[in-house]
Amino acid sequence: MDAVSVRKVESKHDLDIFLKFPWALYRTSPYWVPPLMSMQKHKFDKAKNPSWEHLEGDYFIAWRGSQPVGTIAAFINHRHNEYHNEHIGFFGAFEVQDDQEAATALLETASEYVRALGYDAIRGPATFSTNEECGILIEGFDDPAVVLMPYNRPYYQRLVEATPGFEKVMDLYSYYITFQAINNSPKLEKLFRITQQNNKRRDITIRTPDTKHLDREFQLLKDIYNHAWDKNWGYVPFSSTELDEMVKDLGQYFEPRLTFFAEVEGKPVAFMLALPDLNEVLLKAYPRPSKPEPLALLQLLWHWKVRSKITRIRIMLMGVQEGYRGIGVESAMFVEAYQAAQALGWDIGDGGWVLETNGPMQRLVEAYNSVIYKRYRFYERPLKPGYTVQAPPQL
Repeated sequence: MDAVSVRKVESKHDLDIFLKFPWALYRTSPYWVPPLMSMQKHKFDKAKNPSWEHLEGDYFIAWRGSQPVGTIAAFINHRHNEYHNEHIGFFGAFEVQDDQEAATALLETASEYVRALGYDAIRGPATFSTNEECGILIEGFDDPAVVLMPYNRPYYQRLVEATPGFEKVMDLYSYYITFQAINNSPKLEKLFRITQQNNKRRDITIRTPDTKHLDREFQLLKDIYNHAWDKNWGYVPFSSTELDEMVKDLGQYFEPRLTFFAEVEGKPVAFMLALPDLNEVLLKAYPRPSKPEPLALLQLLWHWKVRSKITRIRIMLMGVQEGYRGIGVESAMFVEAYQAAQALGWDIGDGGWVLETNGPMQRLVEAYNSVIYKRYRFYERPLKPGYTVQAPPQL
């Protein structure tokens, strides 16, 4: 058997191999959801993806002879380091066959890249921040990934943890929410009654976005998000260009009836953003490099708008500004989301991700009879003597 070698992506041909590798890796998986190739090209184009305005890094491919067996990105997120006062690098776009030699070679290459630039540790996976796909799936493999969440083979955890130096730094949870389970909750009626009374007492009102002024509404969402998440582990504020990118991306599947702003005495202090799970229709259309993308888009629209195959939503983002937490704002938005999704005919929800250290959010979601059904893990490896992986504080 040929030895493994890892080489940097140097040409358009190399990048093409890098981008197409997941289709070969997951061709027998019924759970991996293929992205649109145009979106992949945009994500990894350093000149077009606004995240690269504050990133520095390279892409690598692992080879056995003439066959690609894995990929990885190694990069520095300068915005993350400035915001968190850290001095670390990251790895992402980690895809590999069940091959310990290849996995170790890729992770060693990424580590050496970060070490050579003088940084203290490497963390990941993130492609390319916690605002995007991140973490390795370690539980919940028998279900397709929901929109904007990763999927990987079960052996990834084994391969990473068998590579010297890598250890867990944080787990993320996704909750399985069904209307049947909520309706069966003995606490439901009481929760709704208390929420309604609390809304009146504290002057909490919930509204959906003004669709005539979505740019303004997304700016408000960004402002609340950047204030509400500022102390969260791994959080990096949206830049203006990243916000523009998010608005453009979300425009493809944004559902204003599933987005909510909470106001206290007329002041916007919180939001909740839920999305229909477009991955369900991507799986039906199954875009791939050899398939004309206009055809995939037509099939996607058919399964989404004409003969809808969407049965679930993902509660993607929620933020409550400091000073307004724990007074019932979160519960008020959950009640509105529950009622809206039920009226729209979606009876399954994914609540994720939630940090393992975020006890208040876990208690809120679990109050609606929801259970953890997927877990994702971040790893970290010290690269300098004396650096230790710190356990994040409980929220």
